[in-house]
Amino acid sequence: MKDCNQAFMQDSVRSVGTAAMLLALTRTMADEEAVKRMLTGQGFRFVVTEVGGNSAVSEFQGKVTKSVLGAALNSGIISKTPTNYHALLHATDEAKRGILVNVASSASIAVKIAIVRDEAWIAVALFGESAIHPLTNHERAGLGLMHLGR
Repeated sequence: MKDCNQAFMQDSVRSVGTAAMLLALTRTMADEEAVKRMLTGQGFRFVVTEVGGNSAVSEFQGKVTKSVLGAALNSGIISKTPTNYHALLHATDEAKRGILVNVASSASIAVKIAIVRDEAWIAVALFGESAIHPLTNHERAGLGLMHLGR
């Protein structure tokens, strides 16, 4: 039996990818805060943001990239170096591919974005919904990881 004082899934979160996806999957502020406390205790650094828009390349993809860069820089997750920018943008593009697979070009998309890093790796997780009409919502997820380099 699990110790009641041990955080839910604490033993399962062993990488920035798992940490980012778990944080992106939270639906309530209480759950988000609980996951943040657990990740802080494990030494991860993180930030959460949200984006919504049309699935068209110029709108959604641009919004995600700007939001991720802004959140990561403003929170201090990355510094303004070419290697940090490259790692973050590569992970973001990889995560966007997971979200945009088989999505209609005119669908509305709303996602929660979690960015998590440790000393060597950075992960970007996106989780949310897309729909052409409110009755056709589909949950979607994407995850990207990149080594931060030196």
